[in-house]
Amino acid sequence: MNAGGIDEIIGATLILAGGVISVISALGIIRFPDVYTRSHAATKSTTLGVLLSLVGAFLYIWMTENYISVRLILGIVFVFITAPVSGHLMIRAAYRSKVKMTEDTVGDELQAVLNNKPEGHQ
Repeated sequence: MNAGGIDEIIGATLILAGGVISVISALGIIRFPDVYTRSHAATKSTTLGVLLSLVGAFLYIWMTENYISVRLILGIVFVFITAPVSGHLMIRAAYRSKVKMTEDTVGDELQAVLNNKPEGHQ
């Protein structure tokens, strides 16, 4: 097998792994019982799936075309930074809006933190 074939296999494997993880994430979004666990599936595993797909495309283009795609690098950085932060903010808003957790939830660690807030904060 020549080097070009190995490059294609590496890129295709990463893209396939990203696709599989994204499908598993979609199943988690459908199957999980409440907004908190669904958001976990939507942000953590989808971020990994998208990053694997983008890294696979980046490596494929870099190894076969000898071209470094700045757009793919920016896409990787943008997804890596924004997806977890947006998930955190959505969950925080849901918690502060008093969206109920599922009955299977073991503990609520954030309630103790919010009850001990300093004066002047909401």
